[in-house]
Amino acid sequence: MTDAPTFGRYPEIPVDKMTPDQLAGYRHLVDGPRGRVPGPYKVWMHSPKLAQAANPLGLHFAPGQSSLSEREREIAVLVINSQWRSAYPTTAHEKRGKEVGLPDAAIADIVAGLPTSFPDTREQLVYEVATALASVRLIPQALYDRAVDALGHVGITDMILLMGYYTAVCLTMNFYAVAPGTPGLAR
Repeated sequence: MTDAPTFGRYPEIPVDKMTPDQLAGYRHLVDGPRGRVPGPYKVWMHSPKLAQAANPLGLHFAPGQSSLSEREREIAVLVINSQWRSAYPTTAHEKRGKEVGLPDAAIADIVAGLPTSFPDTREQLVYEVATALASVRLIPQALYDRAVDALGHVGITDMILLMGYYTAVCLTMNFYAVAPGTPGLAR
């Protein structure tokens, strides 16, 4: 690529230089519920079919759409983001975690890879399962049983797919070396 980078190492595509398919994908995001092109989608727009396919999964995790509370969501996202050591999304979700009321000490512990705990049973189980999965650990039967009892299969599945979605976000941001708070092109 010969264009200068605008989002980490990635040279974003200006709207007036997008292919018809890229412009349709861009419009799909900007004119849809998102109303904008969030971080990873700035890169994913290069493949508009991919961006449009990822969008519904991302929207499933918007507030009130999945079976996870906002606090549970942020616990799982912080665990996977910090596991991948991805600065852009980790910084954004540290802020979001504070906004939804997670304790500062718990956020700091998760990001640092230190153990932490939560008084809420569901939040604690999200933390334990997310940490085990992110650490490439097996889920012992006792943890499985407690998680199914507290979160149900829907909650567990939501958490697993959320972590997979954010793995894609993290890998994208890491590959393109996107620093925290990088705005990209003004649109």
